[in-house]
Amino acid sequence: MSIIDATWHNLLNNDIPIYGFGAWKDDILVGFTHVVLHPNTWNTTDCCYLEDLYASENMRGQGVGRALIEAVYAFANEKNCNRVYWVTQENNTSARKLYDNIASLTNMVQYRKNL
Repeated sequence: MSIIDATWHNLLNNDIPIYGFGAWKDDILVGFTHVVLHPNTWNTTDCCYLEDLYASENMRGQGVGRALIEAVYAFANEKNCNRVYWVTQENNTSARKLYDNIASLTNMVQYRKNL
């Protein structure tokens, strides 16, 4: 199964806690986000990982990203999550301007080993 097929399968499967949201303007999809809810060992409620956030290039700076993140905040709150978190590239300065206004920058550093 391709990554795209697997993603759609997961988004459409009520037993898998992966969700998607879209931003529309004049019946055209102008942005989307995917989130994953997961348990953790620091709280008794799930965390919400904002895995993907995309706004069409011609719509950037017009509130699409903010609206999508606010929709994720509302969704995570409805699901009783204890936090929403995400990672971004350090040099993604335009997105980070938004993120700096709607969330707190942590001092965590991400390490990764692909398997």
